[in-house]
Amino acid sequence: MLEIGRKLPSSSVLLVTESKIETIDLMDKLVGRCVAIFGMPGAFTDTCTELHIPNILKYKQKLLDLGVEEIFVIVVNDTFVVRRWGYSFDAFNQGITLIADSSSEFSKAVGLNFSVPSIGFYDRSLRYAMMSRDGVVEKFLIEKSKDEITTSGADALVEAISERSI
Repeated sequence: MLEIGRKLPSSSVLLVTESKIETIDLMDKLVGRCVAIFGMPGAFTDTCTELHIPNILKYKQKLLDLGVEEIFVIVVNDTFVVRRWGYSFDAFNQGITLIADSSSEFSKAVGLNFSVPSIGFYDRSLRYAMMSRDGVVEKFLIEKSKDEITTSGADALVEAISERSI
């Protein structure tokens, strides 16, 4: 599983914008930058949509004020679903970068995938928040709850980053 101080692996993921879908190496977007990354099981799932995304939007400015340059949301879905989901909470105008880890390559590479066949979840991402600086994990918070956002929200990441700043 992911650890603080670990360099994130090169992984092929899909960057989803309003106008295009682009295959990228996630590491190319992380090198030389401070990025907040929020991993979630899937677009349009209740907890992701109703709790996690609103929390990120509420604390987005605080993350930016603490030096985060970009906020990524990574979900294990196809790009069409991710784009529609982005429209549902105005991600493209809110400055949230959506990443489709459609093959779960990144989630598997960092040991944060899980499956629940009874609900159709295969190799989905665990729920987490992290801050990467120059592609290295500086803060990492795994969600402890199944249906709440208690440890993987933007508020928890703001608190973890603020502890470093004191």
